[in-house]
Amino acid sequence: MEILTVGSVAFDSIKTPFGERERLVGGSVTYFSLAASYFAPVKLVSVVGDDFTKREEAVFEGRRIDLLGLERRTGKTFHWAGEYHYDMNERTTHATELNVFADFKPLLPAAYRDGADIVFLANIDPEVQASVLDQIKHSAVVACDTMNFWIEHKRPALERILKRVDMLVINESEVREIADEPNILRAGSKILQMGPKHLVVKRGEYGVLILSPGSFFALPAFPVEDVQDPTGAGDTFAGGLFGCLAEKKKIDEPALRRAAVMGSVMASFCVEAFGPDALLRLSRDDIAERFRAFKRLTHFERE
Repeated sequence: MEILTVGSVAFDSIKTPFGERERLVGGSVTYFSLAASYFAPVKLVSVVGDDFTKREEAVFEGRRIDLLGLERRTGKTFHWAGEYHYDMNERTTHATELNVFADFKPLLPAAYRDGADIVFLANIDPEVQASVLDQIKHSAVVACDTMNFWIEHKRPALERILKRVDMLVINESEVREIADEPNILRAGSKILQMGPKHLVVKRGEYGVLILSPGSFFALPAFPVEDVQDPTGAGDTFAGGLFGCLAEKKKIDEPALRRAAVMGSVMASFCVEAFGPDALLRLSRDDIAERFRAFKRLTHFERE
């Protein structure tokens, strides 16, 4: 199964209590694609400026990531600068420079318009997400991410896109904001009534919840002793999840639960280094061993 993903490729300048790095290659589809490509081929759609050279593009080389949909424009690439504190759930944004990403209106290459088995619309304007779906002839599964800005400022467009997706992958505060409901289970039920068949709730260091009609699944995060940088962990989780679903060629409840474990495994690697560095040096053996460790962590004997 193939995956098509649309979102940002960026430069990230990151400071944490454990170090500081300037202009690392980042962005939602960078982390998503690197994680997913361990399991399935990925078609990437994004835009970069002329400051994104062959040296930066090397991040994607040697992986099952098709860059035909990576548009190059005159100007600067999207740049984000931020600082994480000792509580890694808290961060301060110092700069958000959209640059060429500000008016990103993806025009899919003809080779992409037949669609893909899985389409993942990363965190971008819901009107842009809709325009991507309008260009695709077919897809087995459509999933999307969003954020509080779109919830607050593009609510009608977001509600329209929710009617067109099979899965929504967002964090806990966004679930509550969309549903206007403090209880996460009631909030999740409201969102499922808006269109998605499945809701995947990212809870950072506390794990993930998956809500489906008549089904609820809770999973802890894999414990990591040496957290260096949480940037991109959520997109890495999504990449591992959808990559696993694509590899197994199944999207039923047991497959979704297994894929959530794999997403958590990939996210646990991501936070162990700055930017995407940890994702660039993994092997399938590394991933398989941590997956087995996760199973041991969460297994208990029947009475």
